[in-house]
Amino acid sequence: MPEDLPQEGYHFQVMRRAIEMIDGMGEHATLDELASAMGMSPAHFQRIFTRWAGVSPKRFQQYLTLGYAKALLSERFTTLQTAHATGLSGSGRLHDLFLRWEAMSPGDYAKGGAGLTIFWGWFESPFGPALVTGTAKGICGIAFASESGEEAAFEDLLSRWPKADFVEDPMFLRPWVHRAFGVQQDGEVPLFLIGSPMQLKVWEALMRIPSGHVTSYSELANNIGKPKAVRAVGTAVGRNPISFLIPCHRALRKSGGLGGYHWGLPVKRAILAWEAARVEA
Repeated sequence: MPEDLPQEGYHFQVMRRAIEMIDGMGEHATLDELASAMGMSPAHFQRIFTRWAGVSPKRFQQYLTLGYAKALLSERFTTLQTAHATGLSGSGRLHDLFLRWEAMSPGDYAKGGAGLTIFWGWFESPFGPALVTGTAKGICGIAFASESGEEAAFEDLLSRWPKADFVEDPMFLRPWVHRAFGVQQDGEVPLFLIGSPMQLKVWEALMRIPSGHVTSYSELANNIGKPKAVRAVGTAVGRNPISFLIPCHRALRKSGGLGGYHWGLPVKRAILAWEAARVEA
């Protein structure tokens, strides 16, 4: 069972229910109505909500609406050719000061993880239970299990490297996890990218999107020099194993739809809203 940040896990369950309530009651639902629907006092609900989101429930509701993705595309769309200059060097990006990464060679990737030791552990995160995996070089996987369940998330993530040796060791991963989710502010989070050459190009492009901003699948395809490969790019986005840190949640359809999300659309909506609130708080 996840052992870190137990309050964060509780807060996300409240947020998950709040999303369902707002969808059912409309974006103009009052604090009293939402709190009552979840069996809480308004003061307790507002305290939990604000601790998780960084802003009040009233302020946060606009980020949780189903139409918010379309607003993001019109107001915070990122053209990736300029994102490196305006995003990675700016204070708006959540992780730009401490993320570093290297990629497994194509030859080693083709071996399916043979000869690789991957450590794993369960942690509570701001977005529910998270399975984190990593090698000696850095984090290679983050799966969120609030929608799929822990068993399915575990099988999904570990099956990506079928020939690797897996060792349960959350203590080895904990310093990186604490930095990744903001529990510890100093130090860097190393990432070890395990994917095909095409996937690596897409994932590296995703990491140039500033926090609180979004891009489209077609923009990603253009950026990696394959403008007609939008579907293949979407598949590569969906196969990103390092959720949140490689921000596949920031890729949306040109129409303004959320698109897919491997770990569940409620999680994608919550992450986008959480990031937007922190940018604007």
